[in-house]
Amino acid sequence: MTTQHRLVYGHATNHDTLAFVDADTATGEAAEIRALAAARTWGEARQVPMTHLENPAGPECYDEDDHPDDEPFAIAELGAVVEMSWPEMVAARALEALPKDLQERYGKVVLTVHDGEYLEVPVDREAALIAELRERGYAVTRDDELINLLDGVGLGSVPA
Repeated sequence: MTTQHRLVYGHATNHDTLAFVDADTATGEAAEIRALAAARTWGEARQVPMTHLENPAGPECYDEDDHPDDEPFAIAELGAVVEMSWPEMVAARALEALPKDLQERYGKVVLTVHDGEYLEVPVDREAALIAELRERGYAVTRDDELINLLDGVGLGSVPA
């Protein structure tokens, strides 16, 4: 019995490209982002449990001397969010999620100054790429809202 690959994809507005992520972790990552965004104090933000992502407000990044537990927390003011380094650029994940031959056929690797490489897949290539993925046994679901949340859209540094 073969294991079916499950992907979620959507239009990543930051780079105007289709982005692809592992469906088995995407909803868990989104829940962690939402939980951190909902924190009202630095103490709450530090305590958000993360299993898929690193907590950019966690004790390894900030300690209570920097921001007391009762200090108000706003995710839009968090250094990693302001610098757009958290969460990781979602368009980069296609480099791991998609088979290499499909990356080469449907996209092109783009190098950014701050975030490294990502795969640019034009939206007009969607139908053909999705058809090929499904022919290869991939379960593929489109969810633009999830993709953009995973890219940090709406967290403050990147407008919704």
